[in-house]
Parts: sequence; structure tokens; C-alpha cells
Amino acid sequence: MDRIKLHDLRCFDAVATKGSFQAAGAALNRSHPSVFAAVARLEQQLGLTLFDRSGYRVGLTDAGRTFHERAQMTLRELDLLQTYADQLVRGEELVLRVIIGDLCPRPPVLQMLSRFFARYPKTRLHLEYEAIGGPLERLIEGDADLVFHRADPSDPLFEQVKLSTTAMVPVVAPGFLSFARTREITPERMRPFTQCVIRDTARQSSSESFFLIDGAHRCTVPDQVMKKELILHGLAWGHLPAWLIEDELEDGRLISIAGPNLPGREENLAAIRHRQHSHGPVAEALWLYLEGWRLARRVGRADKLVRAKRGR
Repeated sequence: MDRIKLHDLRCFDAVATKGSFQAAGAALNRSHPSVFAAVARLEQQLGLTLFDRSGYRVGLTDAGRTFHERAQMTLRELDLLQTYADQLVRGEELVLRVIIGDLCPRPPVLQMLSRFFARYPKTRLHLEYEAIGGPLERLIEGDADLVFHRADPSDPLFEQVKLSTTAMVPVVAPGFLSFARTREITPERMRPFTQCVIRDTARQSSSESFFLIDGAHRCTVPDQVMKKELILHGLAWGHLPAWLIEDELEDGRLISIAGPNLPGREENLAAIRHRQHSHGPVAEALWLYLEGWRLARRVGRADKLVRAKRGR
């Protein structure tokens, strides 16, 4: 069998899809006889009858139907290959690697990413989750183009778009403590109780303690949501981001034990990229989009505050 010509394959697909040689010719901007000749040439090369021409409208034979399914897969792959080549010519990234850290509130970030990548359907989003030191380690090692995580604004290694802040609040479930809760609770008094901590995904462990109490029994979990569940069920205590537990603190399902000895901490949440790494046009567009998104969110929060004050 001679090599199949791409032109003949596209003509066959058009006839199979449109239902006639005339409609296929119009769709391909080619004459009816040229499409007919291309399909006849393909049938001769394959040694198969692809169409039943006995009726008013042409229809696929059983062999033609089976061959058409595989032909469509091949044509889609060829179109995708052409798209990749076009992106390479324009310098656009085929894949953008983004990591969401454990402190990042996921719904608004995922919604933002969905809206952005709808504008760039030819660039694939590769999204991963990392915890504690993992996001910045992946960024430094070149395994990520952008991360959403807690940030040190003074670190010269990274560029940042500050998104928000969140308090890390030490909390327990009602009845968890064996003594009366006061603002003077010390780490020493919490040592007998199991402390729940997030599992660090960094390959090189950080020297930062992240609220760990020496000598206390610990249980580890992969993310903040699992940590919250364990604390809600009275299996442990720990620090959780305020945005994750607003409802539980309000209705009493969780109790803050923050005080002078267990103050918690305010964390800066940001979109972060490595200052010394190169950034393609789609990555740069995402960075500019993030800056606009942050501004819009700030304006939205300010408007909400003004409306709330007027309603008093």
C-alpha cells in the first residue's frame, strides 16, 4: 500500500462527517470532483470500500465506519501537533506549571485560574499541591513556574503579588482540654495533648518549627482540611488558617486558645515566581492578570465594607 495522503484523509473525513461529496467540497473549499477523486484514491490505496454509494446519500460501510474512527484520532493528533508547532514559533508555553500551597484558599484561586486559562486554551495547566516548604522548594528547583503560598515579602529571590493575609489560630474542639481554658495557656500545658501538624512535602526539611511543641505527641496529615477534621473530632489540637474556620469559630464547634503564650501568627499569602528564571509570554500574561485580579479583589472588599457601614 502506498503512503496515505493527508489531503485524501481529510476529504474522506469531510464526506463521512457532512454526508455528501458536495457538502464536503464546500466545507473544504474544494470542487466536488476533486473530493470524489481523493476518496476513490484512498479506497484504492487501502483496498477497502469506505462508502456505500447505492443510496441517495452516501453512507459509511462497516469497514469505513471503523476506519473513520481511527482516521479522526489521527487527524486530531496532527492538528494538535500543528498547534504545538505554532506555539513554539510564537514562543508560547505548551505547559504552565502551577503549585497551590497548603495555606492558600483554593476556591478563589482555582476560579481565577479557570478564567485565565479559558483565554489560553492551547497552553495546558499542570496543577499540583505542596505543603509547608514544598512550594518554594519546587520553585527554586525549577519544577514550577508559579506558586500560591505564604511569602516573606523581604526575600529578594522571589517576585510576589501579595493576595491577602491570614491569621494562624491555635484551636481545640469543645471539651478537648482537661482544664479550664484561659488566655494564659502555655505550650507546657499543651504538651500532654496530641498536636496535629501538616506533613512537609519539601525534600530538604526546613529549620522553622511551625508552632511545634517539644516533647508533645504529634499526628501528621497531608493538608489543612484533614487537619481541621481531626481537630473538630477532638483527636488533636493545632493551628489553622482563619479563613478555613470562620464558621466553626462563630458557632462554637472550634475554640481559639490564642493568647500571649500561644499567639499564632499572621501569614502573607501571595503568588510567587522566581526572579532569576525566564518567563514565557503566557506566564507573563498570567502575572499581569494576577496583578489586576488582586486589585479587583481589593476594590471589591472596600466596596463591601462601605456598604456595610452605610447599612448601620
